[in-house]
Amino acid sequence: MALEVIILAAGQGVRMKSELAKVLHPLGGKPMLQHVIDTAQSLQPVVCHVVIGHAAEQVRETLAQPGIHWVEQERQQGTGHAVRQALPAVNPDHDVLVLYGDVPLIGRDSLQSLLSQPLPALLTAVLEEPSQLGRIVRGDNHEFLEVVEYADASEAQRELTEINSGVLAATARQLENWLPRLGNDNRQAEYYLPQVLSLARQDGLAVSTVRAGSAAEVLGVNDLVELNRVEREYQLRLATGLMRQGVSLADARRLDIRGSLSAGSGVYIDANVVFEGEVLLGDQVHIGPNCFLRNVQLGAGVRVEAFSHLEGASVAAGCEIGPYARLRPGAQLAANATVGNFVEITQSDIGPGSKIKHLTYVGNSELGSRVNIGAGTITCNYDGAGKHQTRIGDDAFIGSNATLVAPVSVEDGAFVGAGSTVTSKVGKDELALGRAKQRNIRGWKRPKPE
Repeated sequence: MALEVIILAAGQGVRMKSELAKVLHPLGGKPMLQHVIDTAQSLQPVVCHVVIGHAAEQVRETLAQPGIHWVEQERQQGTGHAVRQALPAVNPDHDVLVLYGDVPLIGRDSLQSLLSQPLPALLTAVLEEPSQLGRIVRGDNHEFLEVVEYADASEAQRELTEINSGVLAATARQLENWLPRLGNDNRQAEYYLPQVLSLARQDGLAVSTVRAGSAAEVLGVNDLVELNRVEREYQLRLATGLMRQGVSLADARRLDIRGSLSAGSGVYIDANVVFEGEVLLGDQVHIGPNCFLRNVQLGAGVRVEAFSHLEGASVAAGCEIGPYARLRPGAQLAANATVGNFVEITQSDIGPGSKIKHLTYVGNSELGSRVNIGAGTITCNYDGAGKHQTRIGDDAFIGSNATLVAPVSVEDGAFVGAGSTVTSKVGKDELALGRAKQRNIRGWKRPKPE
């Protein structure tokens, strides 16, 4: 049977205490709702219907993408009411899976297991601390009887630990029959979706139940404390996956991946490293502690030492970076290059074997092979109106505290003396000295404080 998914994402999220719509709060670098959409689409449904209400336009604009049918719930009157808003757009001959935009860790395997059962079917979980979630009430033969919301539950029912995840599957025709029959005679005066299961039993149908693969899958997010809890669970999942692929982590609980991370064999990642965007690590890469990498590619054997910040950079095999180095967008390092402590590189190509080890800024530059840049060197690439290029040839040597005023070129084998300001071309194998003449004043006396 063809499948359609309805994702409920209309809630205001008052307890988040945020101007941002609850389902747009980030988890692992992307909105919670996007995680649910991605999982839903992995089931290859005909369409995903997303029911929105609070900050509807904000949600729609942020997550605009193919395969989504947006449904607006103008008044939030409960989950049953929300599903009813989407149902007119559902093919009556299809199956329907209901998910929640604030339950982002729901797993594909659990959903496939649910959909394989006779419908209707409900996903449940057993929690040590079920809090105020709805409880599953079962009969003498362990058959499903009903879901009782916490606010309406007796003291005995509140002692039950099997909870309603809210995730359920039914045929569209079943929902067309049951949803109009829902009542709101409860303390919240809302139309609860789980009541359709009681109606199913009244109609003589058995309700299938499936236990979620883990309790974490059904964790909902209602405030920032719960969001943090879900974030840590999500990050631990990612870390566990990396370790099973052969990546060594100094501490699985001190790693954050806010995007995608692909790692080769023999990779080591120290504590407190953050990855954002798309990051690719080659074999035998070593990442030191307290580093940040966003949209970066590192070749085999690259070492990134502590407290380095890399963004939009491409680094070839065998390079050494840091500690305290910064590679900005457009930095490209060829094989075996070295960028040391307190060095900043932007929009520059660094040739094979070149070394920039200390306290240097290189911007809009092209360095050849085996170039040596001394400490305190600056390429002056910006004149207040535009950026200009610096070109340094193979085997050139730039002495410490040199200033290269772009546009300028230093050709192969040239040598720039320490402390020089270079404003014009330095030819092949030439020595450039651009220092002011030193003058020593005899008999000079240091000023004394008054």
